[in-house]
Order: sequence, then C-alpha cells, then structure tokens
Amino acid sequence: MTTTSSASPVRLEMSESVARLTFNRPDALNAINPALANAFLSAIQTVASSPRIRVLLLRGDGRAFMAGGDLTGFRDGDPVGMADSLIKPIHAGIALLAQLPMPVVASVHGAVAGAGLSITLAADLAIAADDTTFSTAYIKIGASPDASSSWHLPRIVGLRKAMEICLLGERIDAHEALRLSLVNRVVPTADLVAQTEALVQRLAAGPTVALARTKQLLRAAQTSDLASQLSAEHEAFRSCAALEDFREGVNAFFDRRKPQYRGY
Repeated sequence: MTTTSSASPVRLEMSESVARLTFNRPDALNAINPALANAFLSAIQTVASSPRIRVLLLRGDGRAFMAGGDLTGFRDGDPVGMADSLIKPIHAGIALLAQLPMPVVASVHGAVAGAGLSITLAADLAIAADDTTFSTAYIKIGASPDASSSWHLPRIVGLRKAMEICLLGERIDAHEALRLSLVNRVVPTADLVAQTEALVQRLAAGPTVALARTKQLLRAAQTSDLASQLSAEHEAFRSCAALEDFREGVNAFFDRRKPQYRGY
C-alpha cells in the first residue's frame, strides 16, 4: 500500500489495484486553496505513473465532497494571482483525468459546488448520497465557470439546461441530479461507502484494457467524426482481441461461468 501523509490536503491511498484520492480539508468543506490544488495534480500524476492501478476513486472527507474554491485567498490577496494559482493545477489535473487508462469514479455527498461539481462531471462515473446538493455557484460570486464544467455540462444536459444551471446558479438536489445525468446513481447516505466500494471493486475486477479502450473511445467520440470513430473502434477491438482477458471472457461465456480477468 502507498499512502500520502494524513496531514496533506489531498490523501492518496493505493492498495492493490485501486487508488483512493480523498480531499482532506474537512473544516473548510474541502474548498480548494493553492496547497490542495497542487496536491490534487500531484496525486493524479502519481496515479498516471502507476500501471497496476485499475480504478481511481475521488471522495471528500467530512461533511462535503467539495464546496468549490476557498474564497479567503481572493478576499485577502490578489484575486487574479489567486485565480492562476488555483486554476492552473486543477485544470492540469482534470485534463489528466480524461487521459487515465482506467475508470475514474466520484463518490459525493453534502455540498458539491463550483469546482466540486466540475470534478464530479469530469469523472467517468459518479455516485451520490441522497443528501447531496449540487451548484455551479460561480455566478453567485460574480465569476464564470472553470475546471471543465463549461465543457462537460452542455454535453451531459444539453446547452439550454446548462445555461439555466450556470446563469441562475440554483441548487440541485441529488434526485434531480440523477434525472439530469449529473450522477449515475443516488443511494441512501448511510450506504454511500458500501455502495461505492462495491462499484469500485466491480470495475477493478473487470477487463482492464477493455475498460480503458472503452473510456478512450467514448471520450474521443465527443469531438471525432463517424469515419474516425469507426476506425478507432476497429483498432481498439483488435487490441482487446489479442489479449488473454479477451480469451478468458469468450471461454467464460461458453463455459457459463464468471470470467476471471487478470488485466492483460
């Protein structure tokens, strides 16, 4: 097991095939300050350089997943300089999330606002406690979106609804978030940890390369044309078909048993 310091604003635990990244400023509802922003990027870079990791979990300690940016620095210092110190590492980390050859799961609860919502949208899958509230929040402080929400949100909910969510900045409860596909699942708050772990373990036991190729294909489809996508699908399937996991999946199908994937 690899574990960062419990005092770090971002804790990273890597055990067997699962990496668990925990935002760790609970007294501030995990609001982003420069230390957290840089620790987030560093943690994602560590995961990216760890080939044994098959799934990444994002979560927040305390009463909230993440309540956005820490406004103290904007109030007390240079707002433009503070924006740069927060946004640059957070954006680099989010860009890297999309490139990771593994599913990224966000497990959220409490307040999910500003960049907290953006990071949730940037994950490949999201599971929420039924006490979760979501908000872009930016417009409430006279700011525009960051951390990828202006890219992900219209692709998930459509342009018209994205305009409403961002321009009005109203809170969205967990069940409305599920209806809008901001999250994939809503579970009772008391069950969030167990349900998240079940999902993470299911992904970790899956065909690693096929999961990675599927993620790459779906992300590429956001900007590619049909001909390019068909070509990419062909190459991805060929790369899967050459692997032992594919052979195991086919054999398990005919044997009527659960496949035992090994990750290659």
